[in-house]
Amino acid sequence: MTKNPLVAPVLKWVGGKRQLFETFEPLLPKKNSAYTYCEPFLGGGAIFFKLQPTKAYVNDINEDLILVYTAIRDEVENLIEILSTYKNDAKFFYEIRDLDRDKKKFSELSDIERAARIIYLNKTCFNGLYRVNNAGEFNTPFGNYRNPNIVNAPTLLAVSKYLNSPKIILSSCDYSEVLLSLPKKSFVYLDPPYDPVSATSNFTGYSKGGFNRDEQIRLRDCCDDLSERGIKFMLSNSDTEFIREIYSNPAYNIIQVKAKRALQREN
Repeated sequence: MTKNPLVAPVLKWVGGKRQLFETFEPLLPKKNSAYTYCEPFLGGGAIFFKLQPTKAYVNDINEDLILVYTAIRDEVENLIEILSTYKNDAKFFYEIRDLDRDKKKFSELSDIERAARIIYLNKTCFNGLYRVNNAGEFNTPFGNYRNPNIVNAPTLLAVSKYLNSPKIILSSCDYSEVLLSLPKKSFVYLDPPYDPVSATSNFTGYSKGGFNRDEQIRLRDCCDDLSERGIKFMLSNSDTEFIREIYSNPAYNIIQVKAKRALQREN
């Protein structure tokens, strides 16, 4: 399948891998059609959209995120129409952001309205940071950007066409469930919330549950299982003593990669 250069991330996301693709590329399988691709922590999907595999299981525990991708796949024209009515204005931003404070009113939003809200907030909030509080309410402030690209119609249409492939499966569940269903001839890219490098760098706020060190160990156990099943995978994480310790098995090949930590604004 010929790759479409317009297929690209539609959201800014913490830990996005656009800048690292050239570093990762030599480590990735060469022929998309020869394997089933799996990305259980999809996020912004930079690697997924760059590779454009012909067969894929893509998942994220964040239901709002998968709702966005489902809306792009199924109702992209309606999504573009709704987004075109949204204003880059602080008063309007907080009206849209605070819809989830009224649980009854929020529950009455359609899926397409909820998806448009997430895209709009992502494009106009400070640093594009998806962050929720303990009640699951979006709490990032207005970004005050001069001209954010709220409606990137060419990319939305291209991504919609790609996601409409019957062999691209979207889901929102625990990552371990997705890994259990994979055929042997698969390649898995794991990009979980990272182990914090310091007490002040901890960010797991895109879902209510977080991702602590017990979860990092559970993920390592899943990696052990993938290895035993003969399924190839690549995992990204922080270069901390804890991560190096839990992946100290000689079967794991650890490569240190330099990356910027700041979340960059993207159109």
